Amino acid sequence: MSTPPVTGGAPAFTADLGDGTYRNPVLGADWSDPDVCRVGDDYYLTASSFGRAPGLPLLHSRDLVNWTLVGHALQRLEPAAGFRVPRHDCGVWAPALRYHDDRFWIFWGDPDQGVFQVNAPEIRGPWTRPHLVKAGKGLIDACPLWDGETGEAYLVHAWARSRSGIKNRLTGHRMHPDGTSLLDEGKVIVDGDRIPGWFTLEGPKLYRHDGWFWILAPAGSVETGWQGAFRSRDFFGPYEERIVLEQGDTDVNGPHQGGWVRTQAGEDWFLHFQQRGAYGRVVHLQPMRWNRDGWPVMGDEGTPVTVHRKPALPPQPPAAPATDDDFPGGRFGRQWQWTANPEDGWATQHSGDGLRLTCVRTDDAHDLRKLPNVLTQRLPGTPATVQVELRLDSEEEGAGAGLAVLGDAYSWIGLQRGPDGNVHLVHRFGELVADRERDAAHPRPAPEARALLRIEIGAGARCRFSCDVGDGRGFQPSGQVFAATPWRWVGALLGLFAVAPAGGGHAGTATFTQFRITPS
Repeated sequence: MSTPPVTGGAPAFTADLGDGTYRNPVLGADWSDPDVCRVGDDYYLTASSFGRAPGLPLLHSRDLVNWTLVGHALQRLEPAAGFRVPRHDCGVWAPALRYHDDRFWIFWGDPDQGVFQVNAPEIRGPWTRPHLVKAGKGLIDACPLWDGETGEAYLVHAWARSRSGIKNRLTGHRMHPDGTSLLDEGKVIVDGDRIPGWFTLEGPKLYRHDGWFWILAPAGSVETGWQGAFRSRDFFGPYEERIVLEQGDTDVNGPHQGGWVRTQAGEDWFLHFQQRGAYGRVVHLQPMRWNRDGWPVMGDEGTPVTVHRKPALPPQPPAAPATDDDFPGGRFGRQWQWTANPEDGWATQHSGDGLRLTCVRTDDAHDLRKLPNVLTQRLPGTPATVQVELRLDSEEEGAGAGLAVLGDAYSWIGLQRGPDGNVHLVHRFGELVADRERDAAHPRPAPEARALLRIEIGAGARCRFSCDVGDGRGFQPSGQVFAATPWRWVGALLGLFAVAPAGGGHAGTATFTQFRITPS
């Protein structure tokens, strides 16, 4: 039975319960370090993208529950040469999204280079090239503020100890109103070491409300920490602090950094992430109000909610970021990102459907973690089945292609042309500390050079691999259960790739068709 072509797919993983309520998380995959803003009746969200390209994903919603992915603000990481190879824990950390002077602005910290910004007249662009606002090592989690009362502009950022030797502090600057430069040397405006019990203060988001400067910032580490609020009458302090969201007796560990937004109906909401191992940092939506003392209260009196009424906004159809893809004309959907800056020729367009990947020649074919030409999307955060059809069109010995679950450890299943000249179904894995992959199952013939590949992702991101090579036996299990693992800051990824041994000449292609993710 044929399947209709798609580049997006039905919202199988929507958080909208259809009865005026929603269930957290509202984004159940790795949309790390989210920030949000409202423009009229529309809400926009961006998230960390680290070393993947394109970066700075852009999501849109009209009710804060149903989200779609509408593009990316950063097509290539810079300097381009520095991201020709995977750098999974580098690049874009914790961006801040704002709308000012009829433009969208995104600021972020690259821990190895400094604070950057891009801007655009529309959310879909065109976006400017990255502009370095402040150079330095360890500058992360940058957020701007344009003060509508005074016309002044400010910037706050945190510090990464891994690069600077400094942590648990927030530094503030006056900023030129055009967002291109800073007007002073900066000052530590919040020192977490001076607050009893606080550590790893980071992720600041800067606001002006009710005559106060507000900084919403988490502390206590991503898995066990809390969300704090700081306020001062003067930007440079002194600030007083409170904890406004913590786990309590819920199962939402370390409710962590995010953004505050006020709806056109006057309601306040807070979007934040929760670290969930291999699934990465999923996004929760919390109701928010201001108490009699003028402090924000998030969730259910300071603890996260699981099910809650939706924001008082016009009803919207169920939606979720796309996952499925038929790759019409060889093009891939917005949900896909390369593991490094892409090069011309990795994917070629054609007249039919299907993703045609070049078998890129490399010395690193034995370790997918080193390959820049892996096309990835986020691992779904609930049990699901992933399936794709693969055809290998290469006569090169050692050329292969497959479907992977990629992280600090990885496993993949696919096709490879062997020394005997025949195509085989292979299943391999790479352990955390190994620099070379091993067989996860014995190779077996794939006489048509085609296979249906399947991964069933169960509870705890435990993955069962199977395949159908068209020999009449249907899907057959392959290898042992593989427990997906995250990268250092990134959740596990699904990946499609095609490679060949180093050498000269064109090594052929592989074609992937009908990529599907369905709830289990």
